[in-house]
Amino acid sequence: MPTQTRQRNEPTPQPVDRIGFSAITRMAYDGVSLMPLWQQLMAKVDGGVATPGDGLDLALVTQLLGEGQAGHAIQTEVLAVHQLFRSLSRTGAAAGALRVLALAADTAMGDNTPIEFLLDQPGVELTTLYVVPGIALPDPLPAHDVTIVIAANVEDSRGALAEIARLAPIWPAPLLNGPTKIRMLDRDTTPVLLAGIDGLEVPARIALTRAELAAVAQGTHPLAEIADGLDFPITARPRGARAGQGLCRIANRAALADYLAARAEDDFVVQRFVDTASEDGLFRKYRLVVIDGQPYACHMAISEQWNAWYVTAGMAQSPSKQLEEATFFYTFDFGFALRHRTPLTELITRIGLDYFTIDCAQDANGDLVVFEIGNTAVVHDMDSDEQLPYRSRQMNKLFDAFAAMLLYRARQAVRSAA
Repeated sequence: MPTQTRQRNEPTPQPVDRIGFSAITRMAYDGVSLMPLWQQLMAKVDGGVATPGDGLDLALVTQLLGEGQAGHAIQTEVLAVHQLFRSLSRTGAAAGALRVLALAADTAMGDNTPIEFLLDQPGVELTTLYVVPGIALPDPLPAHDVTIVIAANVEDSRGALAEIARLAPIWPAPLLNGPTKIRMLDRDTTPVLLAGIDGLEVPARIALTRAELAAVAQGTHPLAEIADGLDFPITARPRGARAGQGLCRIANRAALADYLAARAEDDFVVQRFVDTASEDGLFRKYRLVVIDGQPYACHMAISEQWNAWYVTAGMAQSPSKQLEEATFFYTFDFGFALRHRTPLTELITRIGLDYFTIDCAQDANGDLVVFEIGNTAVVHDMDSDEQLPYRSRQMNKLFDAFAAMLLYRARQAVRSAA
C-alpha cells in the first residue's frame, strides 16, 4: 500500500537499529552528559559511516541538548532516505514476540507517543515507521501483528495523519489510535467535544492577539467584551507553547500589561483560571492514562504552586508527598476512579482513542478539571527506586495493560480471520 509507486528494482527497506528514544532520554534524566554521545555520532557522520539509525539518534540528542530546530532538521534529512527503525531495547525481544508497528510523523521529539517506554519488555518486538508525505511506504510492510498510530495532532503531523487515514480502511492489521480520532485532540476543540458532562470542567481556550490584550491592559476594552464574557483572574500563554512555556496567572489589567511587556509573541491563548487548591493550600495535579477504555493512575504532583508539574513539585524530597501519591495509586480504583466514574466514562467514550492521557485536578466542589488530553505525554519508569520506590510497581501495571491491549487486538484479528 505505497503512498506513491516505488521503482520495480528498488529493494524493500528493512528496519535499521538505533539506540532509541527511551535509552537516550533515560541517560539525560539520570544526569548523564549527552555531549560524548553527540561527539561519537558526529564522528560517524564526519567519517561517512553513520547509519540512518545513528542519524536519528543524533537528531534526538541534538534536540535534548537544546538545539530543537537543528535537531529536527537532521531528523528530516534522515527520514528523506530511510523511514524504518528498530530500537535496541534494554530487554530485547524473545522468539515469537508480539510484533508491533508504530506509525510516527516527522515532528519534534515530544510529538510522537514515547512508545518505547511502554513496550520495553521481552514479549514485544517494536518497529517504528515514519510516514512522510510524498515518500512511499515499504511494500510490503514489515511483518507485524498490530499497528498503533503514535503521531500527535500538531501542524507537522497533519500530512502523516491524513495519509494514514487514507490507508486505514485497507490496513492489513488492527490499527489502534486511529488518525481521525487523534485529529480531534486539539486544545481549542476539546472543550467543545467534552461540553455538558456533569462533574467535568474543561475551561475554554480563547485565542487573542497582542493588540487585543493590550487594549484590555490599557483599559480601552473590557476583557469580557473580547473574550466571551471572561473575567480576571485568567491564565495566558503564547499560542502553540508547550510544557508550561510562557504560562502565567494574571489577576488584573496591570498584571496583564507586565506580562505583555515580558513576552515577544503576538498571539496568545487565555483561559479562565480555575482555583484547584485543596483545603491545605496545596495544588494536586493528576495524570491519568486510559488504556482500552480503562483509566489508570500515572502520577500525582503535589505542589505549593498553582501550575504544578511533577518534575518541579519536590516529590522525591518529601516523604509525606510520596505517601500521598502511593496511597493515590493503591486506592485509585475504589477511590479517585470510582468518585469520578460518571464524568470519566463519558469523557473516555467521547475521546474514543485506545490510548491517551489526561492531566487534571479537582476543584473546590470536587469536580474534575481537565487541563489537557493527549497521546504523547511521557509515561515512564525513569524515577529512582531509592527515592520513589512505589512508582515502578505502578508503571509496570500500566506497561502490562498496554501490552495486553495490543496482544488482545492482535489475537482478536486472528480469530476473526479464521
